[in-house]
Amino acid sequence: MKLTIAVGTKNWSSWSLRGWLPVRASGLAFTEQYIRLRHDDTESDVKAISPSGLVPLLSVEDGDAKFQIWDSLAIAEFMAEIAPAARLWPEDRVARAKARSVAAEMHSGFPALRQQFSMEFARHMPGVTPTEGTAKAIARIVTVWEDALKESGGPFLFGKTFGNADFFYAPVVSRFHSYDVKLTGAAKAYADTVWHHPFMREWLKASAQEVAEGVV
Repeated sequence: MKLTIAVGTKNWSSWSLRGWLPVRASGLAFTEQYIRLRHDDTESDVKAISPSGLVPLLSVEDGDAKFQIWDSLAIAEFMAEIAPAARLWPEDRVARAKARSVAAEMHSGFPALRQQFSMEFARHMPGVTPTEGTAKAIARIVTVWEDALKESGGPFLFGKTFGNADFFYAPVVSRFHSYDVKLTGAAKAYADTVWHHPFMREWLKASAQEVAEGVV
């Protein structure tokens, strides 16, 4: 099977990170295709490869079958199916249902947080006061984390595996780091663990390179 994941500018593209992480964590070989965002050619570059006009996009060649998956949650589900050894979802049915709910809540919610605290993965920009909507989103996210960690024992949301539920909150961890959102207790320990994971360090290195080169 041949996998190609198309991602956008890494400093900015939170959805690309959510799609890239399950592919990276699967342990399977893959090729990465890079699209520069917020550029004169961005729209035409993305539309040339993606039916939705968006990234991430996972292109799959499996024997005679060739197809595309153009949503981050669908990519996460597909990778869990083809790489069961990676345990991207919890094995327990109840825990798996909760993990899917946690991921889906992030997938479809928290617009105030997204708008005010846009992802700037490699930048540190303290001093921004959260709006009421953003503050409510932060409080809800912390509650989600604390509830999951209390039940699973951590260090990740559903136990010892850095999995799909974590991947959907990984860009949030970066936002909390960039905008200096103060966390305490289990939420802080969790955010620190995610932020320093090798996959996140890999993404940070590429993001910092974009900043250094003036791409962003």
